[in-house]
Amino acid sequence: MTPSQNNTSDAPPGLRPRAETAPALLSIVCPAFNEAENIIPFHKAVAKVMRHIAQSFEVVFVNDGSRDDTILKMRELREAHANTTIIDLSRNFGKEVAVSAGLDHARGDAVVIIDADLQHPPQVIEEMIAGWREGYDVVYGQRRGREDEGFLRRATATAFYRVMNSIGRSPIPPNAGDFRLMSRRAADAVRSVREHHRFMKGVFAWVGFPAKAVPFDVETRYAGASKWSFWKLWNFSIEGVTSHTLAPLKISTYIGTAVAALSFVYGAFVVAKAAMVGDPAPGFPTLAALVLFLGGLQLMVLGVMGEYLGRIFNETKQRPLYFTTSIEASTVEASSQNIAGPVSVSSVA
Repeated sequence: MTPSQNNTSDAPPGLRPRAETAPALLSIVCPAFNEAENIIPFHKAVAKVMRHIAQSFEVVFVNDGSRDDTILKMRELREAHANTTIIDLSRNFGKEVAVSAGLDHARGDAVVIIDADLQHPPQVIEEMIAGWREGYDVVYGQRRGREDEGFLRRATATAFYRVMNSIGRSPIPPNAGDFRLMSRRAADAVRSVREHHRFMKGVFAWVGFPAKAVPFDVETRYAGASKWSFWKLWNFSIEGVTSHTLAPLKISTYIGTAVAALSFVYGAFVVAKAAMVGDPAPGFPTLAALVLFLGGLQLMVLGVMGEYLGRIFNETKQRPLYFTTSIEASTVEASSQNIAGPVSVSSVA
């Protein structure tokens, strides 16, 4: 995404408004892990909004290895609503993979990704469709503020986006998560990316296409607790950096080169000093400090290299992204213009 595409008031050149007032079929992709208390209220809220803005819609639930009654609530909804698809993953693969599974089986002319906890207000989808009507392929929700979070979480989130956008080649809009609407071609582009170490914010930015932000206020979680602890967010940020850019490797090279140069200069100084004025016994603290510094630096660089090497190892195994225990597809008809259908498990690589 270019800066102009992230600006809500500056449409990119060549943007063509769509003639349709709404997608012929709108897919709502909802990944869920232990969200039994939220599934039915979520569906009611989405259905209420969809009655006014969509010609036809389907809800694609992805059960990401939940250990509660999430799958039972999904099946209860499917018995009452034929436009419900349930993808039951064989275990917990993580939200990034669950989103990908939902995209694989979403058949709509446009696809909305939204969480089940109702922190993403379904009524914002109407504004997203308005952006889609203007010709944008991606209309993403961008939270107005993070006042509901603690100081440490706000500070780390701000630092994360600044670091990512300073070292990455595809800028990621700050405070923009998975909540977004994508056109069919944008959704197909995202689903074609099959890497195992998935950082969806980076993937969304990397595929490009005209994008627009829709500001929204995050609602209070309907029920349950967030699954994202600070430790999980930290690991997720490492995943994001290493999946999205090679900058850490380049920075390691620069640091190593700079330290080697300084060491050479210091070594030349020591030799010259000993030759001209003699050299008394060097101090042990200085020697110990240098050894510890260089040893720690080497371990840090090796750690960075190990992160990338581990990702190469996982990618070369070419395992499928996920497996499912069952797929219960909706009976709603897909648009004739939509040539993308569900991806079978055997082809999900």
